[in-house]
Amino acid sequence: MKVSDVMHVGVTWVTPDTAVSEIVRLMAEQDIGSVPVGEDGHLLGMVTDRDIALRAVGRGRDAGRLTAREVMTVAVVCCRSDDPVSDAVLLMEAKRIRRLPVVDAGCHMVGMLALGDIAHRANRTIAVELIQAITAHHRSPVP
Repeated sequence: MKVSDVMHVGVTWVTPDTAVSEIVRLMAEQDIGSVPVGEDGHLLGMVTDRDIALRAVGRGRDAGRLTAREVMTVAVVCCRSDDPVSDAVLLMEAKRIRRLPVVDAGCHMVGMLALGDIAHRANRTIAVELIQAITAHHRSPVP
């Protein structure tokens, strides 16, 4: 099974100059936790709810005056649409990420592969292993 068989398409983008308040509105409307940032079809970064919490609110900055460029993560890990899902899952496990942008051969973003996509469309065992790997640092040792 390829990533293109599991990913979701129609991902909403924002430009680097988009206000953080607009990104928060999009997140709330679409019930999503990350928004890709790009120009001319090329992925430049991602703004996650965690980015906003830590880089804006957590630093006492006025989120209403910030843009995507000021809070986005620029070292974005992504996969290709023709990659096997198993390779994408291994990448998500290794990087402990829940959402993986998907690009085509021309490096244009074509979709997003999220933990939920894998849970609903891929092998259940793979989904459970991914969840365990991503959340491993949250587990407490059992006394």
